[in-house]
Amino acid sequence: MKKYLIIVLAFMAVACKQNHEDEHAHNADGSHVGEETPRLDYTLWTDNTELFVEFPALIVGQPSRFAAHFTVLDNHQPVREGSVIVSLIKGDNGLRTTADDPSSPGIFSPTIQPKEAGVHQLVFDLSTPQYSDNIVIKDVMVYPNLEEAQKAIGNAGEEAPISFLKEQAWKIDFQTAQVTKGEIYDVIISSGVWQPAQGSVKTMVATANGTVNFTTTNLTEGMEVRQGQLLLNVSSQGLANNNLSAEVASAKAKFEQAQSEYNRKKELYESKIIPKSEFEKVESNYAIAKSQYQSIASGVSGGSKQIRAPFNGFIRTVNVSNGDYVDQGAVLISVATDESKVLKSQVAPTYGLTMQNIKGMWYQTEKGDWKNISDSEGEILSISKDVERESPLISVFAKVNDVINVPDGSLTQVQIAMGDGEQTTLVPESALLEDYGNYSVVLQLGGESFERRPITIGKRNGKNVEVLKGLEVGDVVVTTGAYQVKMASMSGTTPAHGHDH
Repeated sequence: MKKYLIIVLAFMAVACKQNHEDEHAHNADGSHVGEETPRLDYTLWTDNTELFVEFPALIVGQPSRFAAHFTVLDNHQPVREGSVIVSLIKGDNGLRTTADDPSSPGIFSPTIQPKEAGVHQLVFDLSTPQYSDNIVIKDVMVYPNLEEAQKAIGNAGEEAPISFLKEQAWKIDFQTAQVTKGEIYDVIISSGVWQPAQGSVKTMVATANGTVNFTTTNLTEGMEVRQGQLLLNVSSQGLANNNLSAEVASAKAKFEQAQSEYNRKKELYESKIIPKSEFEKVESNYAIAKSQYQSIASGVSGGSKQIRAPFNGFIRTVNVSNGDYVDQGAVLISVATDESKVLKSQVAPTYGLTMQNIKGMWYQTEKGDWKNISDSEGEILSISKDVERESPLISVFAKVNDVINVPDGSLTQVQIAMGDGEQTTLVPESALLEDYGNYSVVLQLGGESFERRPITIGKRNGKNVEVLKGLEVGDVVVTTGAYQVKMASMSGTTPAHGHDH
């Protein structure tokens, strides 16, 4: 019995000691086991960067480890290289810590241990090989103890309507944009046809009689060429008449003779031995002989006249075959460029469109994206005064200084802006989700929190759409990848984070 009592007392002592130790056990952040430190998160945007940062509430004397997600807004990719300096500032005093590189792509994990309670600024200085950025979170509270933090913040908040992690967004085509304020116009919806712009097509002709020799076996329509590239030559070797070598030799002899006469007469004229009229006649003959020789000899190599590409572009037409005999002046090929085109569209004259009230034009690219002609410094060239014979429409011509990779004569959708614009709320058209005529967008509430928001739209101007109801200026919407976020909301599960929070 005594032995049994000793054993029971020993177990009681161990249990008592364990309970005492449990009362003083701490979590990694310094709180007692069983007490949860509230967590905070912020999402801020600059022109270049999105910062989504999560961290335990800041408590005096307790370390807080940050999970700072940095996203480059252009192409929405994680910051893979660089460093981050985190500063906690109150008045003239502050703390600073540095993360020299990401703990994983896009995520920096610095730790800071506050020393003073009160309202602070939290500053993130990002430095990458490409650019630097400064992001400030104002009015961040440092609490004197855990109890005050729990009282002010409470425990875990409500779950986001849709959770879509940064690790997911970084792996797909994903992009966001802010809802903005801008002008919206009444538009005329029409179609347009692409035509070559003036100077965008160069026709190459034979400058001598001879036989055509292609310098490549695949000189075909559509082939890309570079400025100065040798395309073909016209050879007159073996011809009894109009032989190019003979013409060049003859022109050279006349030029050298005229040059000699000019130099001799010039000395006599400067010495006032011959009159001015006689020298001017010799000078004119010299200039003519020089011009004729340079014209005939230009582009001649090995007895052949070389035909080179006048600019970067493509072969538009080939009018001869390899080995054909051509006369001087015959059309050989034409070279064109896609870097500038004329867009011709037609509208009803009842719109009363004039050069004064037309405000711009949007067109669709071969990929279906809307672009404004002003984006490439294009312009409205003219509006016809008379209707077409075939149809009662007037034509609008616009110059587009952009690479248009479609054949001349191809059609495209066109929107023509007219009248006075109105300031309104705008969202990119690519952000719209449509269900049976009803529209919605995926709104980014925070770094990894999203919501599908019904909206009412108004006018469309190219890539922008007027929002009548549902969004405010400054809201951030998903413009690429909205469907994936929508599918995540339907899956009913939230994937695990790829990093420790």
